[in-house]
Amino acid sequence: MSKNVHFNRLHELLDRMNVVNSGNNKAEDKPELSDQFAAYILWLDSEPMIPERTYSIHFQSESTIVQVTDLSFKINVNTLSQLAAKKLEQDEIGYCKLSLSQRVSFDAYSDNQKTGTFTIFDTTNKSQIGAGVIDFSLRRAQNISWHETNINQETRSKNKHQKPCVLWFTGLSGSGKSTIADELEKKLYELGKHTMLLDGDNVRHGLNRDLGFTDQDRVENIRRIAEVSKLMVTSGLITIVSFISPFRSERSMARNLFNDDEFIEVFIDTPIEVCEARDSKGLYKKARAGQLKNFTGIDSDYEEPEMPEIALQNSDANIDDLVNNILDYLRANSKI
Repeated sequence: MSKNVHFNRLHELLDRMNVVNSGNNKAEDKPELSDQFAAYILWLDSEPMIPERTYSIHFQSESTIVQVTDLSFKINVNTLSQLAAKKLEQDEIGYCKLSLSQRVSFDAYSDNQKTGTFTIFDTTNKSQIGAGVIDFSLRRAQNISWHETNINQETRSKNKHQKPCVLWFTGLSGSGKSTIADELEKKLYELGKHTMLLDGDNVRHGLNRDLGFTDQDRVENIRRIAEVSKLMVTSGLITIVSFISPFRSERSMARNLFNDDEFIEVFIDTPIEVCEARDSKGLYKKARAGQLKNFTGIDSDYEEPEMPEIALQNSDANIDDLVNNILDYLRANSKI
């Protein structure tokens, strides 16, 4: 199906809603420049659109990374009523707020039906997964600018005599992430290094206590902790993150916040049978009994890392050996 067909579907719907003014095509006006705007999106993928997940957005002559920061509502195409929604399923149309990784030039669709459209692609397999038309620029994007400070990451790093980075631990519940991360921080402390450990359960007691365990909440959970981790690295700290972080797309989003050598993915590769046999918190037992929904590995997917910097087998390994493997990697890459 050609992309024109998708835009025609959107145009017909907006025309019925009296959103499109076909007589007001201001092609001669100068396009706007912004990194945030409101838009109508037709979702095409079998996997739902989830706010805060990272996608690729393509305009007439530019492309960049995009996140849907808010799904305001989806539209019943028969009645035109607005319905509350947390995600867009295939062939659904929603009204969204978008945030781009850089400013791009565009027009509102009502002003220019060529430069007011965009397509959305999967960042992994490059397939088209959405089409959209722009309603208007969000003015708040033009009211803020980055403030450069005198004391920056390089200054803080020199003061601490270390190269900051984030060690992003991922693996199933019960894989040993927290135990290994805790022991690693202890060893780094003994070496005189400045660290911060962010544990998934601990963070959910404060910063992320409003989040549950749906796919949407998991995406937001990782987005928040990735941003916090970035601040920690900017402060010059070796930051250890211990989260299940089950989805590749969110781990990729986190990685993209950092410089190439600052993000170290540590996959604690423990078979689910071993994790379930340990089950120190009784979570797998509850999940199997249907008492705990959206539990990773049971009724919610875990997507294993494809190319982690460090992969540790933790079925019956010695914790000290696993920690030493990580320390060896850090030394070999001049982090400590």
